[in-house]
Amino acid sequence: MEEAGSRRPTIMVTNDDGIDAPGLRALVNVLVSTHQVNVLVCAPDQEMSAASHSVTWARPLSVKQVDIDGATAFAVSGTPADCTSLGISKALFPSVPDLVISGINKGSNCGYHIIYSGTVAGAREACLNGVPSLSVSYNWYGGYSKEKMEKELSDGGQKSDVHDFKLAAEACLPLIIAVVSEIRNNTYPQGCFLNVDLPTDVTDHKGFKLTKQGGSSIKLGWKQVTSNMQRSKMGTVTDTSASQEHLFFCREIMRPQVDDGDSDYRFLQEGYITVTPLGALSPAESGPQAYFQDWLSSVVDTKL
Repeated sequence: MEEAGSRRPTIMVTNDDGIDAPGLRALVNVLVSTHQVNVLVCAPDQEMSAASHSVTWARPLSVKQVDIDGATAFAVSGTPADCTSLGISKALFPSVPDLVISGINKGSNCGYHIIYSGTVAGAREACLNGVPSLSVSYNWYGGYSKEKMEKELSDGGQKSDVHDFKLAAEACLPLIIAVVSEIRNNTYPQGCFLNVDLPTDVTDHKGFKLTKQGGSSIKLGWKQVTSNMQRSKMGTVTDTSASQEHLFFCREIMRPQVDDGDSDYRFLQEGYITVTPLGALSPAESGPQAYFQDWLSSVVDTKL
């Protein structure tokens, strides 16, 4: 990276909702409007939610330039991790961006959801390659189905609106600018990235809160259905024809498991913008580590 003040920093934006998603477009528009950064976009050409850190290996990626005002943008037939990897490789853009931002995702990414998240994977891939990164998600309220939305609204919630993505982008802009400043001063820490979640009522947020990844999750099950139904993230259900020889199963939400401890999910629900440092590695906790230290020494003597 060049010395501070010698050039405008470059931010590359990716996501898992697809290049046309309102969260990505809002973030790009807000970044461009600052006139302080160069903005690149390298994002999936279709929705890739819950792709986690999957990568494309056996086939080439198709890449098409897309018109986004103020940015140089490409849509890619790959996963979020693919997009980040390609975007920072110098194969697509002439230089490595100073910062990668993955988002803004429609829906929070706290607790165990981080494992499944393609949004988080987009930032993690940059971290694996030594490029500073953020993953950013907005706690969209209203659900992806009519039934879930009606229940949330009856419980006193307020339905989210597409305009909220612009508000979310503006709310996290001070954090982005501060990170860029640290990068340019060569004081930003290596070997980690930040996972940022914005609360539903983002206009009245309580400020930034440094948190840790908790254990909240939604347990998923399976339900057999009569046809090949495909549900998009926006709630649209498509019924595609298929042979009677096949059985079809859809995911269904069984029950949420909430971590009430001092964690990302708790503070997000309290109205904070949570900032959670994450590493690319996933070491076991100290208890299992100690157990297996003793256990491994006895393995050679084990007989069936």
